[in-house]
Amino acid sequence: MRTTMHAKDVLLAKLASCYITVNGERHLALQAKDLTATVEKEKVEVPILGRMMKGHKTVSMTGTGSLTVYQNTALFTNMVKKAKDSGLDIYFDMMVVNEDPASDAGSRIVTLKDCNIDGCDIAAFDADGELLEQSIDFTFEDFEIVKNFKELEGVTQ
Repeated sequence: MRTTMHAKDVLLAKLASCYITVNGERHLALQAKDLTATVEKEKVEVPILGRMMKGHKTVSMTGTGSLTVYQNTALFTNMVKKAKDSGLDIYFDMMVVNEDPASDAGSRIVTLKDCNIDGCDIAAFDADGELLEQSIDFTFEDFEIVKNFKELEGVTQ
């Protein structure tokens, strides 16, 4: 008999929470709609004597992300305005919690550190639209996996 995953162990994407910590103040990002944070590795090709295939070596990494929020908060716009007015860039941490109580995988907590906004929508409207949203692109300089999902039964053989 083959071991397969149980459908209940797939986590619902909407059962998450997001916290922004800026200047020591922690904010629950109730307005968050979606988030993607990606780490991209920069590699160089390594020619190796005695074989046809080149190797690849990681030489650096870059963290980037995008966040969409319902535009009923001034938190992100104020960060950009403060940088514009003072010349001081604003850095913040973002903690993302994924947890579905129906899943045996449990929860995962990831903290993105030293996030810095690339830019964000300052004003918007849409006569045909329904909801006012704000798109925020950012970079981050480090991340920590505070808690990882449990390994599901049957994964390790």
